[in-house]
Amino acid sequence: MILYPAIDLKDGQCVRLLRGEMAQATVFSDDPAAQARSFAAAGCEWLHLVDLNGAFAGQPVNAAAVEAILAATDVPAQLGGGIRDMATIETWLSKGLARVILGTVAVEDPALVRAAAKAFPGQVAVGIDARKGRVATKGWAEETDVQATDLARSFEDAGVAAIIYTDIDRDGAMGGPNVEATAALARAVSIPVIASGGVSSLADLTALRDTGVIAGAISGRALYDGALDLQEALATLKA
Repeated sequence: MILYPAIDLKDGQCVRLLRGEMAQATVFSDDPAAQARSFAAAGCEWLHLVDLNGAFAGQPVNAAAVEAILAATDVPAQLGGGIRDMATIETWLSKGLARVILGTVAVEDPALVRAAAKAFPGQVAVGIDARKGRVATKGWAEETDVQATDLARSFEDAGVAAIIYTDIDRDGAMGGPNVEATAALARAVSIPVIASGGVSSLADLTALRDTGVIAGAISGRALYDGALDLQEALATLKA
């Protein structure tokens, strides 16, 4: 199972939100590139980047910070937030991003996801963010009647590289991930599923890993707060 350290970007800074509330942002660093170098030095295999402003704006807002991160390290990075058309997908991949994450458009324009996954094999992931099993879009500001499992299954034959599943109620709350719901989703589809939201300890990581069906886990606040040591976590997952 791969551990993805998270760099959430708001107004050019590294922040963490509590349950997706922009007003509940804690700033952890004003130098995203330095943060990326720190994670890379610890030995991470991937970086998980989110343009929080972009998720609300519907277009990239923290592009300069993302580009600085890409320039600062050779570790492959995936990015979500405000990526809602083919031109933006093409631009980011051409700038060296390893993978784009499509969230809102997965609900509103599934044909775009399919076209992008076909055009860029292995470089398109779907972000499914849910409250009590129902998908939320536009930076989690809008809730839909779409069930997370149904949305995931709809892309079974599309060739997407991964599904990033976020339990919004767990995100940034340091209360542990929703292992049961994430594992159930992973068993429902053949697409690799990455867990996000609430991963705050080694015990959380091993619980996700020990399901045997979850391909990755994203952690942010726990790494910044020191509740989780990145080097120790990476070593534990490799053991």
